[in-house]
Amino acid sequence: MKISVGSVCSGIEAASVAWLPLGFEFKWLSEIAAFPSKLLAEKYPDVPNLGDMNHIPAMIADRFIFAPDIVCGGTPCQAFSNAGWQKGLQDERGNLTLKFAEIVNANDAVRRQDGKKQTVIFWENVEGVLSDKTNAFGLFISSLAGLKKTLPMKNAWPTAGFLKGPKRTVAWRVLDAKYFGIPQQRRRLYVVAGEDALHPEMILFEKHNPCGIQNEYPTNPDALSFEVDGHRFTVFRAYTDCLFSSYATKWNGNASANNGSLFVVQDNSIRRISPLECERLMGFPDGYTNIRCARKSNRYQALGNSWAVPVIKWIGERIRAVMESCAVAPYFSSQSNNDLEYYDLSEGIVELASGNVLNCSEKPEKCILGSMKAVVTADDVPDIYLSPVGCAGIVRRSKERQNFINPRLLEVLEHCASTMDETAIEKRSRIQRRGKYSANSFQRKDEHGVPI
Repeated sequence: MKISVGSVCSGIEAASVAWLPLGFEFKWLSEIAAFPSKLLAEKYPDVPNLGDMNHIPAMIADRFIFAPDIVCGGTPCQAFSNAGWQKGLQDERGNLTLKFAEIVNANDAVRRQDGKKQTVIFWENVEGVLSDKTNAFGLFISSLAGLKKTLPMKNAWPTAGFLKGPKRTVAWRVLDAKYFGIPQQRRRLYVVAGEDALHPEMILFEKHNPCGIQNEYPTNPDALSFEVDGHRFTVFRAYTDCLFSSYATKWNGNASANNGSLFVVQDNSIRRISPLECERLMGFPDGYTNIRCARKSNRYQALGNSWAVPVIKWIGERIRAVMESCAVAPYFSSQSNNDLEYYDLSEGIVELASGNVLNCSEKPEKCILGSMKAVVTADDVPDIYLSPVGCAGIVRRSKERQNFINPRLLEVLEHCASTMDETAIEKRSRIQRRGKYSANSFQRKDEHGVPI
């Protein structure tokens, strides 16, 4: 069974990496950013990139492009993230969430004309959308379900839930990528929606095993020092914090800098995680973003904005299984003739009136825990080592702000900082006082010669 897909806000196409091996067929993509667009042209030359998603509803309605079985996308998350000040629908990027719903409606209209089933909808975003003050998520799911009025938000939407409306059924669940085989803590919201017969709850939620969630551990999961290909490595945690798009420039002043999860010690020198290692942390093939003329900042940003491939693959496998199933027994049996049914499933493990016990938590029934030993490598390591001045700056800021810093990391940073040549420090300070930039840094320095 060929399942056709249209991808919105495609980025570097984690969906294609995850779903092409499952037999999915991508009919079109939509991306406007320069570097991801170049990557798409190189990796998927036979799949058209439509560019601006605002034009897609008309293109579908005019049958200029194919109306696929699935429309997937992750509309810009910056409007709902802490880094984006959580402006929600007051931010133009947040309104693209509503444009996504418009694309789906246009796709459904054409599919109805052709006697096909409703569109299957897959949408991803940051967890912050659940607490967005403009109630963007409530408006989004109400629109998908076909409700006349937007469901109100109390304090926040639950991390897992189910909504059945007159037009569609919607299920959502927050999942953490660190339970899918990659050592990165990356909690994201996933939404699946479609006609009632699709039963999206069968895709996102699992029947819970009475024996509990099963864990598959890598060899020596707690080993933080190890050797790979003749090089000695030390990491500071068994998994990293969430990779972010600005890792190329903002890596030394946040919580991740203090807990050490974004640093690696390689042969007694401390450095950031390389672009190749970031590819592995996201589940992409090695070198996937290393296209011609790619800068490391391009690769960091594109990977930080992308999806965790193993999670998307897991969801894709479940989408295919449900779409191919002839008869599906739904988890939720209709309790009334009302057009609206809503379930808050934020407890994680939920016992339903039907007797079914569902896993709606951030952990799948079968957790696969990855290892940093499988991520780090001495290959493709550009100029990302921390200078003594940079190390001293991290230590100074953590002390000034009275932030906790990983003791093992503190020891490494202080040792590196102690190797500074005082003459070189004074020379850097004079340069900074004249308002210039360090010749070997992409970041501006303060009056002490420390990166800002």
